[in-house]
Amino acid sequence: MSDTLQLAKELIARRSLTPQDDGCLGIIGARLEPLGFRLEKLRCGDVDNLWARRGGCGPVVCFAGHTDVVPTGPLDQWGSDPFVPAVRDGMLYGRGASDMKGSLAAFVTSIEKFVAARPQHSGSIALLLTSDEEGPAVDGTVRVVETLQARGERLDYCIVGEPTSASRTGDTIKNGRRGSLSGTLVVKGVQGHIAYPHLTKNPIHLSAPAIAELAAAVWDQGNEYFPPTTWQISNIHGGTGVTNVVPGSVEIEFNFRFSTASTVDSLKAKVHAILDKHGLSYELAWLLAAKPYLTPRGNLVDAASAAIKQVTGIEAELSTSGGASDGRFIADICPQVIELGPLNATIHKINECVAVGDLDVLSEIYFLTLKKLLTV
Repeated sequence: MSDTLQLAKELIARRSLTPQDDGCLGIIGARLEPLGFRLEKLRCGDVDNLWARRGGCGPVVCFAGHTDVVPTGPLDQWGSDPFVPAVRDGMLYGRGASDMKGSLAAFVTSIEKFVAARPQHSGSIALLLTSDEEGPAVDGTVRVVETLQARGERLDYCIVGEPTSASRTGDTIKNGRRGSLSGTLVVKGVQGHIAYPHLTKNPIHLSAPAIAELAAAVWDQGNEYFPPTTWQISNIHGGTGVTNVVPGSVEIEFNFRFSTASTVDSLKAKVHAILDKHGLSYELAWLLAAKPYLTPRGNLVDAASAAIKQVTGIEAELSTSGGASDGRFIADICPQVIELGPLNATIHKINECVAVGDLDVLSEIYFLTLKKLLTV
């Protein structure tokens, strides 16, 4: 059994349902401290966070990830207990196997190998780990980033261990993510008897032309790394529950997934312009859940791509698809952030698993990336 597999099994055996860490950070810290890492535990509310660093100068290469996992779902549908790691037919089964305890194990073993080979390496190696990624994500990575910002610490490169691969480990590097901007729109009308429409103003009818224009709008063309920005309605609520009353208002919830080709202000301005054009009486509350970030080709992307090619022979594809990750917080203190991890085919599913052989492949990719970034 490889060191990476053994460590992955130890982590999976911990019932770290978000926001609980259940000792995972202690297991990882016990491996890092003998290597000369300074461990800083940051607990916020119910969330355990760890900032660990070896070295006092730049460049700083950081591995980032989370120990918390999502609920298991029906236990009777699993082939084995999701918190009793099991290897069957070359696959390691357990909740968190691919999202993302396998990556955490690969982080540690790659660092151990690198430090053994280069104990006097240049720069610094760091880990930023949290137990609050799968949940609200308000007391996790964002709090550690705020702490580092307050004391003027910055990172040069960060690898987030999210499961990014589609068909083979290493085939996809996420070099950015779209932003998420939501709106709750309340269009006002005049309630009344449905048989006397001349005495009412139906807000659903009034809002329909504006909705059609918003749905057909071109917000931007995207760019080299991002697809065009999209606007989608997620919920519409209106009516009193009976068939003979015109409602007095309708609530429409929508969301932008937007690229760096647009800004929050430009999207808001265009929505208000369309609503005003149609003469609607409305209230609109905005919520920015995530800002977009992008790491163009450069030192980090090139190093990771070369490492993947060396280990697997694959030419990694760059992608900005998918939802938000903690990379959005880290980008505030780090100019180059990527996500790189195992296959994502079973994440959050029943019988989540990762190929045993892929764990050592991933560890070797991380090791070579470190070598390329911290070898003078």
